Amino acid sequence: MVRVDGNGTSQSLIQVRNLGKTYRRGGEDIHVLQELNLDVDKGDFVAFMGPSGSGKTTLLNLLGGLDVPTRGTVTVAGDEITHMSAGKLTAWRARHVGFIFQMYNLIPVLTAFQNVELPLLLTSLSKAERRKHVETALAVVGLGERMNHYPRQLSGGQEQRVAIARAIVADPTFLLCDEPTGDLDRKSADEIMELITRLVREYGKTVLMVTHDPVVARRADITLHLEKGVLVEAREPHSIAAEV
Repeated sequence: MVRVDGNGTSQSLIQVRNLGKTYRRGGEDIHVLQELNLDVDKGDFVAFMGPSGSGKTTLLNLLGGLDVPTRGTVTVAGDEITHMSAGKLTAWRARHVGFIFQMYNLIPVLTAFQNVELPLLLTSLSKAERRKHVETALAVVGLGERMNHYPRQLSGGQEQRVAIARAIVADPTFLLCDEPTGDLDRKSADEIMELITRLVREYGKTVLMVTHDPVVARRADITLHLEKGVLVEAREPHSIAAEV
């Protein structure tokens, strides 16, 4: 269950407490996020919406350890990540976070198999073990027969499937998706969202997703809105009912 009041239990997979992010720009403080509280349990599927500049991507970056908050804490599976050293944070990210972006970020000179294998090259897995993991991930996204194809030989939807396979190949604790369908047509977007939903329902993955698309957001268990750095929950479709 997703909670935005900061009263979740210690068993919550992700706990955000009094999270704030302020940037200094031209002598002025820009408060991107303000005193956010959030609890996400294992297997939850959360969508974040809001206007451009509301702090959605900043929040995802903080949850994934790509950025450091000005105040507050983020705790994942008992690990408080906001005060980790850079080295420990890099290792933590590699183990716990799968990233899916709007742009697929595939390396064009590598095959689908090689792109998916990249995160595993930093592990102690043997070549045979890496192959098994990659083949499994590509099978999950329906591209087992395309593993030797290069990105230029794939459609946009297939490229995003390869990116999803790369995100799940190390079996991360949770997935962070930043506009995962933003560069796709509606048919391909629906197929990608069907896949992400299946990762939640069948494989128990925890997904936190930023999107501008209300059709995409409806796939999630709950939609949260960011308005001027404040988290608000939409209890009814297209409405905001409770503010933190």
